[in-house]
Amino acid sequence: MGIGHVDLENKIGKFWEENKTFEKSVERRPKDKEYIFYDGPPFATGTPHYGHILGLTSKDLFPRYWTMKGFRVERRWGWDCHGLPIEN
Repeated sequence: MGIGHVDLENKIGKFWEENKTFEKSVERRPKDKEYIFYDGPPFATGTPHYGHILGLTSKDLFPRYWTMKGFRVERRWGWDCHGLPIEN
């Protein structure tokens, strides 16, 4: 009997973590060809809906695109510029 999908995913994840595969892939990119992606905070209002999926998809798509184009993509987390009023 073969290995299950969950077991395979865990095995690959462990390999990536132990060998720092992701970190090495970032370090290989040239520092002079940089693309900075600013990612905002999670949505503060309402329950998740289709609009959230669209936003999250683009936040994943654009950094991946520029990475595939050979850029060193740095993801910087945004901040909550609305402050407390939107949270109440």
